[in-house]
Amino acid sequence: MIHLSAVLLGGTGLVYGWLRYFTDPVDEFAIYNHPAEPGLRDVHLLIAPLCLFLWGMIWRSHAWNRFRAGMKKRRTTGIALMVLLLPMVLSGYLLQVSVNETLRQVWVVTHAITGTAWILLYVLHQLGPSSKSD
Repeated sequence: MIHLSAVLLGGTGLVYGWLRYFTDPVDEFAIYNHPAEPGLRDVHLLIAPLCLFLWGMIWRSHAWNRFRAGMKKRRTTGIALMVLLLPMVLSGYLLQVSVNETLRQVWVVTHAITGTAWILLYVLHQLGPSSKSD
């Protein structure tokens, strides 16, 4: 479930970001650059709380236990994932509630950078050496 939710959250975020910030509107009066933008944003926002809940479960049952036990495999990417989680989640939330355009842009950039880095690190973490031998 965690992998599926991470793929859906990351995928909708990347595609939405691309359509929103790197494509041109279909016509000069369009509210969105692409008709799929509202749907992708909505799916992204609906999946985010599920992912946050699952990440909390992973923290308790996986990350913290392995960290305390001194396991070394995948430790660097695991710690980086946890460090990036807070600014990614907070910037995503603040992006939704900001009315000041300058602050909103700060949250957009922060969320884009931390979200993209998190996705890349998640893939690296999954492809890293197995920790079953620890």
